[in-house]
Amino acid sequence: MTASSVAVRDVSHRFGSRPALTGVSIALHGGITGLLGPNGAGKTTLLRSLATTLRWSEGTIHVDGLDAASVQPRTEIRRRLGYLPQEVAFPPRAKVFDVLDVMAVHKELGDARTRRREVGRVVELVGLSSELRTRAGALSVGMVRRLGIAQALLGSPGLLLLDEPMAGLDPEARMSLRGVLVELGRSTTIVLSTHLVDEAAALADRLVVLRDGRIVFDGSPRQLAARGGGDPPSAEQGYLALGGDWPPTVPPPGPPPPTD
Repeated sequence: MTASSVAVRDVSHRFGSRPALTGVSIALHGGITGLLGPNGAGKTTLLRSLATTLRWSEGTIHVDGLDAASVQPRTEIRRRLGYLPQEVAFPPRAKVFDVLDVMAVHKELGDARTRRREVGRVVELVGLSSELRTRAGALSVGMVRRLGIAQALLGSPGLLLLDEPMAGLDPEARMSLRGVLVELGRSTTIVLSTHLVDEAAALADRLVVLRDGRIVFDGSPRQLAARGGGDPPSAEQGYLALGGDWPPTVPPPGPPPPTD
């Protein structure tokens, strides 16, 4: 599948009286976009809106020209995207292969033989080939994260949405995932959120910084580094100059806060 085009126009959302997104507009087509911002900035709310798992309050989102707010186009959009939420869980007694095969059925990825090949492809990408018969409940935190990434990659989606994909991964797995994402970014529109500024700057073609639900920066890693005025310039310094939190804080285990 080719890279999806995404158009977000004046999107706002509130949780009760508290704004989570305010007037967010962004256009995406191919490459890797990194979302940065402190906890509660709106990163997860934006990703959930793009994934059509959250109905935003105002504004429009189109994916490949399809209106994400309408029921029938939304179904087609979901076939075209892969989504890794911030918190992911699988039936503990289900085996890795069965988890992915069921999801492949939901994505209408063909007959049993075709699905088996596709499952084999994605587990190899994330380093889970040896765990196909392991029950999900026996996987480590990092392995569960890998399984979450694998399900998002099923069907080679044109739009890949990853919420904190590096969380819980060891250095070797992070390095491997970086390579996978760089390669996918040549033919896929990838949006990922992270609290790792250096990671995002090294990986992404474009960085978007959110603060209090608003976009406060949208540009290249080099442009963000220039905001910091350091010698040598760094993305961390540029992020700090925009009022980002430092050191970055990773959300604790459990449900994400409703405002992010």
